[in-house]
Amino acid sequence: MSAERTELLPILIAPDPALRSRARPVGPEDEAIMRDLLPQMFATMYKAPGIGLAAPQVGVKLRVAIVDLMPDQKPAPITLINPEIVARSDELATREEGCLSLPGQYADVTRPARVRIRYL
Repeated sequence: MSAERTELLPILIAPDPALRSRARPVGPEDEAIMRDLLPQMFATMYKAPGIGLAAPQVGVKLRVAIVDLMPDQKPAPITLINPEIVARSDELATREEGCLSLPGQYADVTRPARVRIRYL
């Protein structure tokens, strides 16, 4: 997937109010938009560069997120459609995180060390 051949999407920057609005689940009626949206999201994320991007960050109110935890190695893209956290560990881990909607800002964030996610 090449960013040069796929249209890049504008990433919304905080405090854009659209970033706080609720996304709706993806349904069968969204098949056509998803066909275009996913390649555009991956191209946008890799070009930024980032390791994750959610559809609301590009102004699309659908429950879609993409991640690639190894973008500098062999790409291993993951698409999460209608993701839900179904389990989380009691153990916590603190790591430095960034966000494409908060460019140039990084902070230590504490979260559960492990989560189980259900998605399509």
